[in-house]
Amino acid sequence: MKNQVVHFRVHDIYLPAIQEILNVLHGNDILEGKVVDLTDSGLQKNAFAVVKVEGVKNFVIVPLERVIDLVSGDET
Repeated sequence: MKNQVVHFRVHDIYLPAIQEILNVLHGNDILEGKVVDLTDSGLQKNAFAVVKVEGVKNFVIVPLERVIDLVSGDET
């Protein structure tokens, strides 16, 4: 198999950690989602946005200071 091109699933990677691979490959990708809630982090009110990203099972939590921009859309 040496020097052969192969295919495999990301979840089958043994080393390095999958999170490290995803950071290298997609760490700078920009996602889009809808803010469904804001959190209270103690001294800083509304410091995080709870975001629903299409295709992602769980909500994503993002620091408000890291939100790049707002996209106009339906207010439904």
